[in-house]
Amino acid sequence: MTTVAVVGAGGVGGYFGGRLAQAGHEVSFVARGKHLEAIRADGLAVRSVAGDFDVTPVRATADAAEIGPADYVLVCVKTWQLADAITAIEPLVGSQTAIVTVQNGVEAPDQVAAVYGREAVLPGAAEVIAYVESPGIIRHLGGPGRLTFAEWDNQPTPRTEWLRTAFVDGGLKAVVSADIWAGLWTKFLSVIPSGGLGTATGAGYGVLRSRPGTRELLTQATTEIRDVALALGINLPADVVPKTLAWIDSLPADGTTSLQRDILAGRPNELEAWTGAVVRLGDRAGVPTPVNSFLYEIAAARAA
Repeated sequence: MTTVAVVGAGGVGGYFGGRLAQAGHEVSFVARGKHLEAIRADGLAVRSVAGDFDVTPVRATADAAEIGPADYVLVCVKTWQLADAITAIEPLVGSQTAIVTVQNGVEAPDQVAAVYGREAVLPGAAEVIAYVESPGIIRHLGGPGRLTFAEWDNQPTPRTEWLRTAFVDGGLKAVVSADIWAGLWTKFLSVIPSGGLGTATGAGYGVLRSRPGTRELLTQATTEIRDVALALGINLPADVVPKTLAWIDSLPADGTTSLQRDILAGRPNELEAWTGAVVRLGDRAGVPTPVNSFLYEIAAARAA
């Protein structure tokens, strides 16, 4: 039987892995702490707008060596946990293992590929709103429950088709992207400018998009990211900036990004993978990013 290891049994990993296990696939979880203890003792409970379910028994461990090589490894940790996870998954990775990255930002696939090779990595993006409500319990609030992914070179392969089918069998959505890099950068554009500006101002989407000055800053920050992407050879559509702003216009006025909420609450955050990445990649590509650089410094000072 094809085996799946889920590293990080939080909202994304717990929900995706739970659905796959419920569909009869052989799923193992790498977790830790009280969440791991609860899963081992009582199984994994998913409370979902799409229907509640429980998975028991569940194979879960803090030590990936107890699982051994898997056919698929879903790396579902936050970006600030990724470096440790890359080391921890080594026992899960065999010669044919596909490692699926779902982190926010655009750098995670390269970070994993630097250790395990590009041929092992399926770059991806997750769209789901879920979190650990209490140890052993995942609360799924909404979102499409979708994984968009592909091979590094965007070519269709049997392993991408198997994963797509497995997700669909589990009641999830899955898309094998025709251009995963354009997809990752398009998502990147949709959150980074409002994340940086929201952190700097403490304001929600409604204020950021309605004040002429902050809207102009959103536009400039989005345009800088587009220019970095184009300089790095990413095939973004010509209308990506106005489409991104139109999407921001559709969001709840009091909505904020996870980056803004985490920094203002003093929690670990993904600043380096968000605005920090824009600055780093802009330097690499020789593209100035003055607005994003300023927003990064403001956010970094707040985080410190």
